[in-house]
Amino acid sequence: MTRLDSCWAEKNFIAGLLLPLAWLFTALAALRRAAYRLGVFQVTRLPVPVVVVGNITVGGTGKTPLTMWLVQRLRAAGFTPGVVSRGYGGRAATWPQWVTAGSDPVQVGDEPVLIAQRAACPVAVAPRRVAAARMLLERAHCDVLICDDGLQHYALARDVEIAVIDAARKFGNGWRLPAGPLREPVTRLRTVDFVVMHGTAGAAEFAMQLELASVYNLGDTANLRDITSFCGGVVHAVAGIGRPARFFQQLRVAGVQLIEHPFPDHHVYSAGDLNFGDDLPVLMTEKDAVKCRTFAAAHYWVVTAQARVDERLATLVIEKLKKVSVHG
Repeated sequence: MTRLDSCWAEKNFIAGLLLPLAWLFTALAALRRAAYRLGVFQVTRLPVPVVVVGNITVGGTGKTPLTMWLVQRLRAAGFTPGVVSRGYGGRAATWPQWVTAGSDPVQVGDEPVLIAQRAACPVAVAPRRVAAARMLLERAHCDVLICDDGLQHYALARDVEIAVIDAARKFGNGWRLPAGPLREPVTRLRTVDFVVMHGTAGAAEFAMQLELASVYNLGDTANLRDITSFCGGVVHAVAGIGRPARFFQQLRVAGVQLIEHPFPDHHVYSAGDLNFGDDLPVLMTEKDAVKCRTFAAAHYWVVTAQARVDERLATLVIEKLKKVSVHG
């Protein structure tokens, strides 16, 4: 757990000191949303349906795995989906940027490269998601767009909203940024179309689990192993994701003995970061792997994860999209 996570877990003295800033953040956020609703700020509606996958808290909840799962389900239903993302952390000189499996994550962000690699669908990124969306429509002729982490990006009109919640952390102390983890109030969930709970779901929610799948060598992707093959010794476990503890716990449940190496979310790796002074296997997430492939060593291994989601969600989203297409 990071210091912020620890601070935001409950209503403590340190978090309380930040409440005046939280009140200011709340007021500014409310004014911003009202400006979009009243037409002061422009809202762009595209000629194809838009599905937004996001959350109301800071930190990893599983949005990107859900996005990739949704791409697969929409494609199986006959759609041609594309993914729009901000490209968080990307340092490209110009925007929008077209993303492929071979794109530089330093330029376009790590999650978009992972989506292009795993979901094999058109991906475009830009701080202004409308620009990225238009690139997808012009170059890939997509008939539905998925906006990864775009719940608060009101400049892009949406037809379906999906909010993802971490069942373990939920809403922390219930306070807004920076006194707590909330980007928007919990009441915002009443206005979204679907709520996905990463963990055990409650009534009117859809459960999602991330399950460890195969393991491949970062330098030789054809070299596959089962996660149980690492149970005979100790490994270094690397995770620069929203919640590294979840990845470490999954490895332990699989029977792997590990030395933890948590990094900040979206960390830009160098070879020195993974030099632990020995030749023990280094296991990392797929999100980390896209940033470490240029200096891959023989003992670097990538643990893939598969999202298992309540299939009713896909059915309902597809039904809603078909209605939007007919009326549009």
